[in-house]
Amino acid sequence: MAGALDVLSWACLLTGSFFALVSSLAMLRLPDFYSRVHGASITDTMGAGLILLGLVFQAGFSLVTVKLALVLMFLVITGPTASHALAKAAYRLGLEPVIGPEEEESPSQT
Repeated sequence: MAGALDVLSWACLLTGSFFALVSSLAMLRLPDFYSRVHGASITDTMGAGLILLGLVFQAGFSLVTVKLALVLMFLVITGPTASHALAKAAYRLGLEPVIGPEEEESPSQT
């Protein structure tokens, strides 16, 4: 049983680290502010959540598990909320989203 918990814990830790790495790459590679906020918030919340879940499996059932669960709940609530508030503030200040090139309308053939 302990071996299965270790494997599950390490799987969560490695997957969470992967999502955190993808989040940092999203900050560098995506073209505009709104894409960066979206890409970073989604993967960052998932990465932190999986890392904390892996730590919960390592800690077993104790007071540490309760504290990690509270931190996880806090991150799940505040991460997306902060990203939404940041994007809304940027839009209200006049930062327009980058929209792809407009498609040229071809004349209809009748």
